[in-house]
Amino acid sequence: MSVTIKSPREIEIMRIAGRIAGNTLQELRHVLAAGMTTKYLDELAEQSIYRQGGEPAFPHINSFPGTLCVSVNEEVVHGIPGKRRLEDGDLVKLDVGVIYRGYHGDCAVTVPVGRISNRARRLMDVTERALATGIEAASPDGHLYDIGAAIQDYVEAQGFSVVRQYVGHGIGRELHEDPTVPHYRQASRGLHLRPGMTLTIEPMVNTGTFETVTLRDGWTVVTKDRELSAQWEHTVLITDRGPDILTLPEQGEPWGVPFQAIKQVQ
Repeated sequence: MSVTIKSPREIEIMRIAGRIAGNTLQELRHVLAAGMTTKYLDELAEQSIYRQGGEPAFPHINSFPGTLCVSVNEEVVHGIPGKRRLEDGDLVKLDVGVIYRGYHGDCAVTVPVGRISNRARRLMDVTERALATGIEAASPDGHLYDIGAAIQDYVEAQGFSVVRQYVGHGIGRELHEDPTVPHYRQASRGLHLRPGMTLTIEPMVNTGTFETVTLRDGWTVVTKDRELSAQWEHTVLITDRGPDILTLPEQGEPWGVPFQAIKQVQ
């Protein structure tokens, strides 16, 4: 495993990449509505990224057919934008990656369409809190696998399950770098976290089983029991003062932010 420690210059570039990603999702959160196609959301994301001076990252990953992953209801991750129209009651996961001057930002949100069920609302809220819990565990005196242990303990105490097959990752010049960041407990605490590490923390939480399957399109991942799933994600920098979230939007309410991380970015 080769974990890169980012220089101050690299961090500042990644902060801009992250801000572009966060701004893009914040824009989509405010306009998403029933009747929109997932392709239309993808087009809005692409326009937003280019307008801010960035470039979509996902088309560079095995030629993914879109700027945005749009995953609805039982779809966990990697949903392909297309003709599907959103309906009242849907739970929509939006995941975006950005390249700016050769460095990446990556984040995700879950957005309700109109009035959703109480169970869907609770799943969404628990998953957002799971992200905050994982970020809180990303301290410079901690270990990598403390993050997943904290997330799993919280999620399972709420009666939900954490997806095992898809995890967070290091990020920088490449969208996916070492180390792998599981969102569930491991046998050890893993490597020591060090200032200058940049990671994505992106728990995917299901109302039923944690198991998933991939559809015939080769991309879209769904829950094995077709129960609901939610996801929230941030790109996080480890600092000697605590976690610093790089994908916060410039305006509007941020997501998945624990109290100590709020203090860090003020």
